[in-house]
Amino acid sequence: MEHEGKHYAFFRNCACEYFPCHKGIAEEDFNCLFCYCPLYILGDKCGGNFRYSERGVKVCKHCSFPHKKENYGLMLRKIRRHVLDLGRDSGPADQPADQKEEKGQTREDPQD
Repeated sequence: MEHEGKHYAFFRNCACEYFPCHKGIAEEDFNCLFCYCPLYILGDKCGGNFRYSERGVKVCKHCSFPHKKENYGLMLRKIRRHVLDLGRDSGPADQPADQKEEKGQTREDPQD
């Protein structure tokens, strides 16, 4: 695996009062790096195991995808492909739509 053994790709916080916050992952493989999932903003397109509450709130209690040690590379690809595009499309709130992409900027994914 591309990021296996890299310290930047894994963080476990055993002192967290919620650890482990999801069941089904061995403690030694539980990755807290994406504690707040950056894919949450994708709604029903995140690819995780979630449901919507009666009030319409996305509930990710049963999703372990971002916490699996081996999914670091997949998380990065999803963030680059989907989440960063959301930011590029919107730009700063006070910026006129015709100025959101300046000359020389590219919409391609950065190199791995």
